[in-house]
Amino acid sequence: MDQETATTDTQFVMLGIDKEVFAVPVETVLEILDMRAMFRVPDAPAHLAGLIDVRGRSVPVIDLRVKLGLPAAAVTEGTRIMVLDVAIAGKQLVLGLVADRVYEVAPLDDGRLEPPPEIGSKWRSEYIRGIGRRGEHFVVVFDLGRLFASDEPAFLGASDHAPAVGLNAAA
Repeated sequence: MDQETATTDTQFVMLGIDKEVFAVPVETVLEILDMRAMFRVPDAPAHLAGLIDVRGRSVPVIDLRVKLGLPAAAVTEGTRIMVLDVAIAGKQLVLGLVADRVYEVAPLDDGRLEPPPEIGSKWRSEYIRGIGRRGEHFVVVFDLGRLFASDEPAFLGASDHAPAVGLNAAA
């Protein structure tokens, strides 16, 4: 099994969805914001939570839980919006990502990423760049370009879930 070396100095922003830990490369993160009121776009896909204003720029915000095929959750004190600069289909786009919580900026243990497991599961492994470790936890590193290029949920059996109650209200 080939392993991709992320190098020991590659940094990732660790974020939590439900009980799982995910990561995005730190160089894609422009800023991390507290949850705020959003403009809900009519007839938008369920995973598009809405638009926010970031320094005079309209930024679409994706609810990562819904994108992953999980039920939406109520906003908590730990809910954050990560503003990312992501290459999608050859274009650089700025978008927000709602996460249940953001932990830290850190490298992965051993600086290695293993390929996503191919076990015939219902997860779309093409959305995953690799699996790393941080302490005793597995960390799923997203391939952000692929994850956001599709309107399909990352879980093949998922149906669209309604946005969380209170998502459009200021937290």
